[in-house]
Amino acid sequence: MTPFAIAGIQMNVSALQSNVDGMRHRLDVLMARFPWTQMVLFSELAPCGPLPKFAQPIENDTLALFRADARRHHVWLIPGSMFELTPEGKIFNTSVVINPDGEIVATYRKMFPFKPYEVAIDAGTEFCVFDVPAVGRFGLSICYDIWFPETTRQLSSLGAEVLLHPVLTGTTDRDAELAIARATAAQFQCYVFDINGLGAGGVGQSCVIDPSALVLHQSAGQEDMFPIEIDFDQVRRQRETGMKGLGQVLKSFRDRAAEFPIYDRASGSDAYLQTLGPLEVPHQGTSAGLHATSPHQAMDETVVTFDPGSGVIGSHAGKTVKR
Repeated sequence: MTPFAIAGIQMNVSALQSNVDGMRHRLDVLMARFPWTQMVLFSELAPCGPLPKFAQPIENDTLALFRADARRHHVWLIPGSMFELTPEGKIFNTSVVINPDGEIVATYRKMFPFKPYEVAIDAGTEFCVFDVPAVGRFGLSICYDIWFPETTRQLSSLGAEVLLHPVLTGTTDRDAELAIARATAAQFQCYVFDINGLGAGGVGQSCVIDPSALVLHQSAGQEDMFPIEIDFDQVRRQRETGMKGLGQVLKSFRDRAAEFPIYDRASGSDAYLQTLGPLEVPHQGTSAGLHATSPHQAMDETVVTFDPGSGVIGSHAGKTVKR
């Protein structure tokens, strides 16, 4: 068994003032109650709240405090995320990983800002994995990223055995997100730590899920701190022999016969997606989508030509033709 204790902290988050002192206090309480904890994860945008007007450079006094806390408690610390302001004036939703020596060992910028609502937030393009020596490999994603399984597929392909997933979900789709978290754990045979906030930080319901999609912990709608000892050997065993001795999904994907032209933006395979209209906030009384063409009609409007040697090579308007 390769055990490792990770704690999630679900706490009230204010949009109008710093939450840093509250986070540090809760970290002190957690470590006093559960001194065997080795890693601590907060929710998305917990330190400074959900308003981009509080964006700041990623090297800041707040992170200096968290780095000191990580050293003092000798824990790995992921203090949620915060809006990062770059010298070029861009704003990213950025998370950092601090090791027990107080060093920032990884930085991750959210790949899928919640468009079309987060219009001022730029998208990151780099995946984030990091190792805890003699323990295992972790992957980091933020909130809406998990709705796009490609993000976790890449992290698992890079060897991530635990997905750390700070979220800020205060909307009615939280139930769907919890279903996605369970599916992600099963699809990619990994632990998922899905940590939401309260108040301006979300509706709570943080959860921890093991590689067989078993929910190890489910918070409700109040403050919560929950250290969970996980077993990396379970991940490695399941990835080798399958969930409950059944599906070996990572190896099956590795050994697949199919390729996926949808990921080639020049292939024309996304012709239907191009009919869905702009990515924008719905307005009152909108009838968008109610009079759209059916998927097969949309596909009939694009010719996708195939070359037997090289695959999909182009598309143009007209009736669908396959060669």
